[in-house]
Amino acid sequence: MIMATTAVASAEPSAELVAAAKKEGTLTTIALPHDWCGYGDVIAGFKAKYGLSVNELNPNAGSGDEIEAIKANKGNSGPQAPDVIDVGLSFGPAAKKDGLIQPYKVSTWDSIPDSAKDAEGYWYGDYYGVLALGINTDIVKDAPKSFKDLKDPKYANSVAMPGDPRTGNSSLMSVYTAGMSTGAKTAEEAAKAGVDFFKEIKKSGNLVAVNGSAQGMAQGTTPILMDWDYNVLAMRDKLAGNPPVEVVVPSDSVVAGVYVQAISAFAPHPNAAKLWMEYLYSDEGQIGWLKGYCHPIRFNDLAKNNKIPADILAKLPPAAAYEKAHFPTLEDQATAKKVIGEAWPGVMSGQ
Repeated sequence: MIMATTAVASAEPSAELVAAAKKEGTLTTIALPHDWCGYGDVIAGFKAKYGLSVNELNPNAGSGDEIEAIKANKGNSGPQAPDVIDVGLSFGPAAKKDGLIQPYKVSTWDSIPDSAKDAEGYWYGDYYGVLALGINTDIVKDAPKSFKDLKDPKYANSVAMPGDPRTGNSSLMSVYTAGMSTGAKTAEEAAKAGVDFFKEIKKSGNLVAVNGSAQGMAQGTTPILMDWDYNVLAMRDKLAGNPPVEVVVPSDSVVAGVYVQAISAFAPHPNAAKLWMEYLYSDEGQIGWLKGYCHPIRFNDLAKNNKIPADILAKLPPAAAYEKAHFPTLEDQATAKKVIGEAWPGVMSGQ
């Protein structure tokens, strides 16, 4: 078995690892729908580059399902046992604590931000979205560039979130991000400031009291929608100019939500799993995710070194907008959820 890398050597996997993975012949993935983050092309690229087959389990599974699949197949080396997982941030530390994943540091390890990886290599951020604004420019002629702009009276009856922040993560993070725009230094401060921000724009009439959506944005009932950038970018493409949609990363607050990769502690094909990680964290794999509008965790490193094709950059908000992305910790998110959950009824009742 190939041992985990402990230092960055090069951006290419070792010949030894490639040979060991090819000997295993197969990689088993789970919960990777082809239309999510460009995964269809990423999987095809991996197969073409290394000649391994990929056994794809339950593409539409959720993070919890992935963890359960590891637990259920601890002693199973057959095709139902996943080698690798792609899960929400909270599932990484929990899986490590439960002994369900194993450490491995890819050769590009140093270019993954410390705030988005386990120091021992058990899990590491793979891609993220940042809170953005999708704007119907047929209706909103002067697009807002910041959260502060959203207070302007000219955006009356225009601003919406996808849902209730007590039950939806993107809406929860919309409130948190708005709070961070005020200069808040802690999660508690950001949550309280975000609640106050939404109280203000509700009282002024700028906040629309319905759930925002692609349909609402297109029809004009919610012409300014807060959501993850990859969601509003996909909405923009689907609407295909009818109406035209501008996607803005607010200049005064850039907050990211990250997913993480890990290798099962019981992976039947551990070397294929490590080679998969090397591919995902190579320039080629990272750009594959970016084509699907999910910002790869090494995005700033790729942008700084001019590794991103111009045609891809042209479809995205400016790269500079992502340089100051803030990645809330699990503790930050838990704090925000508690504070916002308790205060939100007062926002909606106008108290």
